[in-house]
Amino acid sequence: MAKITFKGTAVHTQGDLPAVGSSAPDFKLTAGDLSEKSLNDFKGKKVVLNIFPSIDTGTCAMSVRTFNEKASGLENTVVLCISRDLPFAQGRFCAAENLDNVVTLSEYKDSNFSDAYQLKFVDGPLTGLLSRSVVVIDEEGKVVYTEQVAETTEEPDYEKALAAL
Repeated sequence: MAKITFKGTAVHTQGDLPAVGSSAPDFKLTAGDLSEKSLNDFKGKKVVLNIFPSIDTGTCAMSVRTFNEKASGLENTVVLCISRDLPFAQGRFCAAENLDNVVTLSEYKDSNFSDAYQLKFVDGPLTGLLSRSVVVIDEEGKVVYTEQVAETTEEPDYEKALAAL
């Protein structure tokens, strides 16, 4: 169980992110068109998982904007922005912000994503939502970088995540 904070108060997640060097767990999530997507859909690409509690918060929105900007210059790389928000809300946000360099995916339905990556909050005011985390996966499907942000209200370390690519 990972121990992090939300507004300075200790909260916990199910467990720990996959270890660097391990095979990235596959998952099933819902895309904006309500189709099902898995990690296998992005096979052969470098994948950045930008995971957060809700696109309707300032810090989460900023992470999507920042990764969208930085992803525009990356070769053979896809950034997946993942939350439990409805796909419609994710789509509205990206359309309003003119963001087209990221793919939004939702765990609003029963999914194996948060269990596979062990990042669902199990206590505190965000119970059931996803912990702010970044996982970078290489073209071979290996985890090359992880960060579970220690204070949920802070942004991830974009430079370290992108350097891992």
